[in-house]
Amino acid sequence: MECNPLPGSIIFNAVKDKNCIIMACNTRIIPGVTKGIFRAAKDLDSAIIIELAKSECDQEGGYTGLTPAELSMRTCAVAHEVGFDIWALHADHIGVKKGTVEELNSVKELIAAQIKAGFTSFAIDASHLFNFDGRTLAEELAPNIDATIELARFIESEMEGRDFGLEAEVGEIGRTDESGMVLTTPDEAVIFVRSLNSAGVHPQVLAIANGSTHGNIFDEDGNPIEQVSIDIQQTRAVAEALRKNDLDVRIAQHGITGTPRHLIAEQFPHGDIIKGNVGTFWMNLVWDVLEEKQPDLYERIWDWTITNYAVEGKKDIEIFGKNSKFAVKQFFDEIYSLDEETLSVIEDRAYEEAGEFIRAFKSDGTAEIVREYMRA
Repeated sequence: MECNPLPGSIIFNAVKDKNCIIMACNTRIIPGVTKGIFRAAKDLDSAIIIELAKSECDQEGGYTGLTPAELSMRTCAVAHEVGFDIWALHADHIGVKKGTVEELNSVKELIAAQIKAGFTSFAIDASHLFNFDGRTLAEELAPNIDATIELARFIESEMEGRDFGLEAEVGEIGRTDESGMVLTTPDEAVIFVRSLNSAGVHPQVLAIANGSTHGNIFDEDGNPIEQVSIDIQQTRAVAEALRKNDLDVRIAQHGITGTPRHLIAEQFPHGDIIKGNVGTFWMNLVWDVLEEKQPDLYERIWDWTITNYAVEGKKDIEIFGKNSKFAVKQFFDEIYSLDEETLSVIEDRAYEEAGEFIRAFKSDGTAEIVREYMRA
């Protein structure tokens, strides 16, 4: 079966001047979830992105049990079944944490496997590489810039002239210091993107540190709380600085799980942000359905997580919320052989929830915008 995800660049460029955000879904668990998302995208005619990060999906299966080839094959099969055309397959968080030759070579091997599997968009995340001894912003960002340029050029070479989406990251998502969240400044974003552009690297989207964190979040007492820490004012300031400096890049918003959708609809700067990552949310949805429909399986997943990741002084709910992602691979065979009734419930809930996100992101109708862009 032919797999035809679009180059991420086509989707990003088609909507970059529209007041919308394209949903990017980290589908750690495919059965039911992906079909529900694709059905919602088709019914609302919204472009979407399917993605998994390096930690979630690598040649050994990451912590989801999915290799790039497996993710591509299963996602393409669902897209074909639903009959939806406007989507991209994105390699999220291709992380570089040390910047050594050995690490970069290992990352290149993963990228080559992703390209072979049909990925059409790539997020280079070298944000961990930061020179704290730098005397200027350029010196502080140099390790990130250098690694991003090297990997972007490798992707371009491996793609052999084919279009692809490119996301870069300045500012480590969720990093804190003694003052709290460390946020990307407008000057950092400008210097970073300008340096990439000067080297011939032109990302369409830029992930920034703007107060979000990945995954489920909890208060000091271990109780789950909403994600309301995204700094909208700082995000707008970064976007404005990029525009004023004629840098043709928009923002990718990470860490949306837990963000109330009315805040997304009412307060997010749609159009400044054009890619919105929704990941842990879908896993939580599956766990909720299993708790109702497959309580024995859910209990074993819960017990396995608590047994393997218990931390003294932490509530079980927090331990499960932060670590149950590692159970996906452990229980892969059972999750991927769920009965039709359970799958149907997962699919229907994913359909409803994806529709809510699409409406909050104001991306309904964007699939036709992308089609028109391709016809022009």
